[in-house]
Amino acid sequence: MSSQIKTALLLGLLTALIMIVGQALGGRSGLVIAFGLAIVMNLGSYWFSDKIVLAMYGARELSPADAPGIHTMVEELARNGGLPKPRIMIIAQESPNAFATGRNPDHAVVAVTQGLLRLLSPDEVRGVLAHELGHIKNRDILIQSVAAVLGGAIVMMANMFQFAAIFGGSRSSDEEGGGPGLLGGLAMAILAPIAASLIQMAISRSREFLADATGARLSGTPLALAGALGKLDSYAHQIPMQANPATENMFIVNPFGGLSMASLFSTHPPTEERIRRLRDMAGR
Repeated sequence: MSSQIKTALLLGLLTALIMIVGQALGGRSGLVIAFGLAIVMNLGSYWFSDKIVLAMYGARELSPADAPGIHTMVEELARNGGLPKPRIMIIAQESPNAFATGRNPDHAVVAVTQGLLRLLSPDEVRGVLAHELGHIKNRDILIQSVAAVLGGAIVMMANMFQFAAIFGGSRSSDEEGGGPGLLGGLAMAILAPIAASLIQMAISRSREFLADATGARLSGTPLALAGALGKLDSYAHQIPMQANPATENMFIVNPFGGLSMASLFSTHPPTEERIRRLRDMAGR
């Protein structure tokens, strides 16, 4: 299934979820309000999901004067892939990680953490950048960003249900403006994180394998990316990232070291398998 179709399905799912919440919280009038909100969120997710995620991490643009070597790497890799050079952003966190975002290659951004630039060798940094340009070339970046925003929206709706259950749970759910009730609020609070993880699973785990392979071809050094993945996975257990669980699917490796609830439904294939495939690729 193409990324464009998956994006449309995710936006449709968001619309349905928001309308269900609106009806549960406010009856028919809530449904009408929720429909209007869904339209706004659909447009916002498509056009601004990248800006939302970058703002979430306080990412700032890395200028050529700040990091000429990084810009040279990205420019070379983009040229190898026939891509426009993406903007480069840096996140002020020591846990080494990276992601790409944007609605298409012409509006793409690659974001890396300070820790990644400090803890990885130049060849390994180049391998990571090549992986992220692989996502851009394979048109994964829009659906990754939309899925992250949707995951956050679902968690937000869970909080709405909890609030309504506490302050409106005594009202009958049959009333026009009735709340979801205490049991409904508790059920939503439990199910919402699982639903957010399932949204993230809409990003096929095979996309990470494909980005690894594409990145290895762009860089010409599969072993450098393999070495980077091994280090990133190890550091993720030592220095868990301060990250929103809804954005887990965007990063090159699980930013929580496999400790999050979402890891039960992880969009990331095992790092060991990714490394093995890259080594096999280098051998060929």
